[in-house]
Amino acid sequence: MTTQIQLPFYAKAALLLIGLYLAVNMLSIGQDIILPILYATIIAVLISPIVDFLVHKKINRVVAIASVLFLFLAVGVAVIALLSSQISRFTDALPQLEEKFQELTKQTVVWVSDSFNISPRKVNTWLATKKEDIMNNGDSAIGSTLSTVGGILASVFLTPVYIFMILFYQPHLVKFIHEVFGANNNNKVSEILTETKTIIQSYLVGLFAETGIVAVLNSVGLLILGIDYAIVLGIFGALLNMIPYLGGIIAMGLFAVIALVTKEPVFALYVIGLYAVIQFIDNNYIVPRIVGSKVKLNALTSLITVILGAALWGIPGMFLSIPITAIVKLVLDRIEPLKPWGFLLGDTVSEPIQIHLKEILKKK
Repeated sequence: MTTQIQLPFYAKAALLLIGLYLAVNMLSIGQDIILPILYATIIAVLISPIVDFLVHKKINRVVAIASVLFLFLAVGVAVIALLSSQISRFTDALPQLEEKFQELTKQTVVWVSDSFNISPRKVNTWLATKKEDIMNNGDSAIGSTLSTVGGILASVFLTPVYIFMILFYQPHLVKFIHEVFGANNNNKVSEILTETKTIIQSYLVGLFAETGIVAVLNSVGLLILGIDYAIVLGIFGALLNMIPYLGGIIAMGLFAVIALVTKEPVFALYVIGLYAVIQFIDNNYIVPRIVGSKVKLNALTSLITVILGAALWGIPGMFLSIPITAIVKLVLDRIEPLKPWGFLLGDTVSEPIQIHLKEILKKK
């Protein structure tokens, strides 16, 4: 007869903290391997219905996967080509933008000097010091950039291979998951897998549709205001908008700086007002109707997970944070002892609380 060892609370807490520390370090160290697999898994789930449809039409599975993957990559290359053509126009104008920015900097120095009674020499000295600090840190920044680019290139080449393999071995992987949790949990495992697939597909399709609409709204609004490079800025702002919360702030700052450099200063205020209106439309009409309520996370959870994702994996972590957290919540909601944690991550009020609130309102 075996007896279970009951550990004191401090021992359990220490083991939990050690486990979290090791898990975070493993995720950070292995990001070059983990990120391509995560991206490949998400994309494979997204395009798997098309592959299944072709397989049901008696098309060989390898041919079906190769055809869908080729179509997906062709669309991606077309989008990148469009962005490259727009960005090339922007980069050609960088010398003029830099010259205008220098003029704006001189005007700002004069304004600061007159407004705060600071000599222009001190302001220029401070700017020169900051510029020198940036240049001194340039070597490490270049090394970091090259490392990041290398990681991105590795992901670009590895991800299609992972996607093909995941789609090809999809039945094998699904059977493995069922066997891990046993025959008694087959129904629950099937339910979790189906809902996970639905969450990823609905979230990504809605996100792509939202990005396209926001790109059109950004571009049209900037064209109406007469801002230069409106299309590339509109598309880039929509892509930044895919990063929850933080992306919108970065995009608004970018729009305001370009308007400040290329137009009169008042146009920066026009651009900020335009972006505020677009964000209001996006948050109150586009996201609830197109992205939908499949990803039911509260705002606090979403913000924290985005910050943690950025700290762990940088920009890729910011993109992956919301769907991964939504999947974690889905699993927590299906395990009885962990349901309170799923409720903590969600944005809905529990049924007993809703009934209690209704009773209070009726009494009033």
